[in-house]
Amino acid sequence: MKAIFQNSLLVRAVLRLREWYHEGAIAGFFRKVANAYPDSRFRRIWDGFCVTPICTADNSRYARVIAALRRFVERVGDAAAQSMIYRLCLAIWKPISTFLGGGVIGRVCRFFGVRGLLLVCLAMYLPLDYFIRNCIPIAFIGSIWDECLMLAVFAYVLWHTAMRRAPLGLRATPVDTYLLLFIGVGFFLMCAVSPYPSIALDGYRAVVQYLFWFFLVTRLIEDDRDFAIFYGALLAMAVPIALHGIYQYIVAAPIPAGWVSQTEESVRTRVYSLTGSPNIMGSLLVLFAPMAAGLAYYCKKMWVKVLAIGVTGMMCLCCIFTFSKGAWGGLAVAVIVFAIFLDRRLIALMAVAGAGALIAIPSIANRITYLFTADYMEASQRAGRMVRWETGLNLLHESNPWLGFGLGRFGGAVAMQNKIIEETDTFEYFYMDNYYLKTLVEMGYIGLIFFIVLLIGMALWCLRSIGRTNFNQTDRTRVLAVSMFAGMCGVLVHCYFENIFEVPYMMAYFWSMAAAIMYLGYFRKKRKG
Repeated sequence: MKAIFQNSLLVRAVLRLREWYHEGAIAGFFRKVANAYPDSRFRRIWDGFCVTPICTADNSRYARVIAALRRFVERVGDAAAQSMIYRLCLAIWKPISTFLGGGVIGRVCRFFGVRGLLLVCLAMYLPLDYFIRNCIPIAFIGSIWDECLMLAVFAYVLWHTAMRRAPLGLRATPVDTYLLLFIGVGFFLMCAVSPYPSIALDGYRAVVQYLFWFFLVTRLIEDDRDFAIFYGALLAMAVPIALHGIYQYIVAAPIPAGWVSQTEESVRTRVYSLTGSPNIMGSLLVLFAPMAAGLAYYCKKMWVKVLAIGVTGMMCLCCIFTFSKGAWGGLAVAVIVFAIFLDRRLIALMAVAGAGALIAIPSIANRITYLFTADYMEASQRAGRMVRWETGLNLLHESNPWLGFGLGRFGGAVAMQNKIIEETDTFEYFYMDNYYLKTLVEMGYIGLIFFIVLLIGMALWCLRSIGRTNFNQTDRTRVLAVSMFAGMCGVLVHCYFENIFEVPYMMAYFWSMAAAIMYLGYFRKKRKG
């Protein structure tokens, strides 16, 4: 069988393409770059960029504030530990935990630990949200369960710190400062432009609430085991959703007529799985496909590599079946970022795979070429992105361009739920289909500037964190950090074409992954024993 496989036409063709690539100009260019890099000025700049220290009590006022707050919480914890109520609760809890610890649930809880279970719940945000909203008849629970999860994580971190069980590190990062700055600016804009205070507050909550997952996950992931649980749980969540998407394409799941134009009748369906939207489905796969690919480079066992490659291909195929052009662009950017750091041959592989997909699935080529037709321009100007963006900009300039039209008033989910402006023949409510433009319209130039500063600051410190990770034969941690960062870059690109961050679980996943990257570069700790 091995001889037959090695002599097959497919294998010979692949080997021949490999030879052409290595003998070609592209491979030669990359070899020259790789040979020149160790002694280059860029290498010295990169090394200096990566050695920048994180916030410490010696160089940061913010870190000193965090340290003082920690000492206060620990003193409160010391006092609580000596109280009669604490000792009584402990005496009651011990026999209960002993009784519950003997079953399957008890063994699972002991295996994951409290932190692990909280991280798994966060990773399962999407399926949990879908189940609670669709299977539990009490609507009130569906609207507050994620806030309850966030409060549970906050309570655990606070209690863990009070009992002096948290890591000795301050876990203060410069990204915290960027986040707090944007949150403060958002609060100012909410107060400055709030003709409807309740709507402004709701819009402010939708913008900033899920940013707090960065603060929580930065302090929740304490060691490599916690990180492995979180990384694995994210993939365990994403794989079945991708499989479900492929199933939807096979059976041609019914979709609304508005998801395709009249000139795209060859598109038989667009997959959406639990997300309910092919665009969000595509963005979800853009976020997690690089993480699956990272396992193929990180793990040494061949069966894991093969499985990871298969899962990556499945996710990319499912992303294609969403027929989301923005997601396709985000996936291309994610592959390029991944390839630049780890394996530049993937750029050529992406080009070959893209050409193959265009040939094998004509509806993909039709959807792409439709972008360059007069019909698309006419449809976009009539009811597409162009008219939406133009309407948003007109509202911005008719109000205060610097302070914005007001949080929650136009372009997002809150505005769609609270239509305070009367709709006419020339005005109607819709999603902006561009999160950056939506931020600009609602928060003005001030809000957009500070949001871009936040994203740039986050990206720079993630790059620093990647530069501080290891990439050698014994420790290939950098692969995991790059995998998450590549997916995040793809999502940021997709945000230009969709309101991706309007979806709570997408924001929660994005900022949790940023926190996980910061852990790998600055706080990494192997569990003892």
